[in-house]
Amino acid sequence: MADMTSSTTGRAGKASSFSIVQLLLEGRAFFALIAIIGVFSVLSPQYATLSNFLIMANHVAIYGLLSIGMLLVILNGGIDLSVGSVLGLSGVIAGFLMQGIEIPAAGIILYPPVWAVVVLTIAVGGFVGLVNGVIVAFFRVPAFVVTLGSLYVARGIALLMTNGLTYNNLSGRPELGNTGFDWLGFNRLFGVPVGVIILAVVAIAASLLLARTAFGRWLYSSGGNERAAELSGVPVKRVKVIVYMLSGMCAAIAGLVLSSQLTSAGPNAGFTYELTAIAAVVIGGAALTGGRGNVLGTLLGAFVIIFLADGLVIIGVSFYWQTVFTGAVIVLAVLLNSIQYRGKRRAR
Repeated sequence: MADMTSSTTGRAGKASSFSIVQLLLEGRAFFALIAIIGVFSVLSPQYATLSNFLIMANHVAIYGLLSIGMLLVILNGGIDLSVGSVLGLSGVIAGFLMQGIEIPAAGIILYPPVWAVVVLTIAVGGFVGLVNGVIVAFFRVPAFVVTLGSLYVARGIALLMTNGLTYNNLSGRPELGNTGFDWLGFNRLFGVPVGVIILAVVAIAASLLLARTAFGRWLYSSGGNERAAELSGVPVKRVKVIVYMLSGMCAAIAGLVLSSQLTSAGPNAGFTYELTAIAAVVIGGAALTGGRGNVLGTLLGAFVIIFLADGLVIIGVSFYWQTVFTGAVIVLAVLLNSIQYRGKRRAR
């Protein structure tokens, strides 16, 4: 009887410790963010201020938008290496339109309003994603190869359009009716930067898409087991095309916000941003194999990376050490992901 009691107690103790470990693994992005804020608040009194948090959140907006699009692709079991270049191309497209479209035959220059610039730029991002999705879904070319090619194509087009230069002064002119572009980057609503509000709107929309629609269920199922999903009637190819389109559109929105913040657009904007987006998704707990992850975790991952990077800048750490710390965080996140999902596979 005593042996049975001790055995039961032992199992209860193991279950309790296991649940604590699972809690720490699944909430690692949140706990890491709290730890980062706590440490840098002690090291610098300027870190934990409302104004600094809003500035850092505005930095997060760019990477957060890219990361949400990347999450959708990774949930599908794919990868999108082109988002950084699409961000740069989108900024260049916006800059080109804001400078005016010259029509030599008619001898006129058209200056589209800002809303038209925004719509056309997002459409370009969606088109790049559409091309990626069609090649991956219907021609079965590995996503890594397709999006790597798109990375170079989008960056090359941006360089050709600008001849390697930068479009400056994108605030527009009142007499041309194209003012207000800088509103995205500099304006605030209720004290909150517009970029952060845009990120929140996109995040809520993506969360509802994943949690409340048939498309969300199709995405998780096709990412978890594409063959089984296809046999169950899920339109796997259509889902794949749509997630790449959404990723391209998120990258375009990020490009608009960034170029608006800078009031300029250069062809090299967004260089290596795709790696940061992937890192945010992984830190947020998504599985690179697909089928697991959520928007909240991805946003927390983006906050972890940017709050860490900005904190290191504030306390005066060398840029080289910033790279080392960021890389170490990413490696640790991948390791924890492996431990977390390997444990779940064994449990099943």
